[in-house]
Amino acid sequence: MAESMEMLERRIDALRAEVRRSVVARDGARTRALRAELRTAERVWEQAIAELTDESDSVESSESSESSEQLAGGSLVPVREQVHHALILLSVPAAPRLVAEVHAAFFGGTATSLGANKLTHLRRDEKRSFETAPYARPYYLCSALTAEHLAPARGLVAVSTWPLERRIVGPLSPRVDFLTAAARLAERAGSVPDGSVATVSRLLWRFATNIPGATSSRSGVAGHDTVDPAVVIRAAEAEREVHADADQAQRASAADRARRQLDNVQQLFGSPLRTLEGKTA
Repeated sequence: MAESMEMLERRIDALRAEVRRSVVARDGARTRALRAELRTAERVWEQAIAELTDESDSVESSESSESSEQLAGGSLVPVREQVHHALILLSVPAAPRLVAEVHAAFFGGTATSLGANKLTHLRRDEKRSFETAPYARPYYLCSALTAEHLAPARGLVAVSTWPLERRIVGPLSPRVDFLTAAARLAERAGSVPDGSVATVSRLLWRFATNIPGATSSRSGVAGHDTVDPAVVIRAAEAEREVHADADQAQRASAADRARRQLDNVQQLFGSPLRTLEGKTA
């Protein structure tokens, strides 16, 4: 199952890249076909994750007190799953507020109050679970790591199944990740239910206003302007290409150090002592 999941995740990543390229090339027919294929692959991935989660319930039941929290909207949705769904959509490490807003916009319900304290508690539970039974869960919510000290990046959460390079945060990474997240949200914006369009549009607008050339708008829903997702994707990709090579090189170098210097737990949750060592060196 683990191997097939990894293959499916690579397929999803490849499809996302193909969607971006077809949007930039303004090939509408290919974009629609690729988006349909991507949605199918994502549904298969979600089903596989659900099956793995069911298998690991006995491990999680004694540790995940957050799993029974009730949203203001009335449905029981584990905070852990909210965070995971939003991060998979964004595909980059993110802060609690953005995670909550993305989940509310794209998956429905009311945005959960996911402050720094709750995030700290959640990651502590995840770390304890991993230390007790490594790799027993299909995924763990873990830390992004700073490229300089390989310590937990303040206020950012990531997913353990991502490559280590994606979980590294270097000097250029915040901007590159912002642009990546903007493109991912824009890709998904066209497939949300009608009831979510206005919320998604407002979220995408906030991203677009911080990207040169991304705010070419059209008449929106309920009096709000809504940006054109295709324009956002092109603008985000254009700027991302400027920084991508340098950022990837920094991440790859830091990831190589992490693999050599850190154990499995530290590769997921960071090594706080390294920050102190770096400051006193």
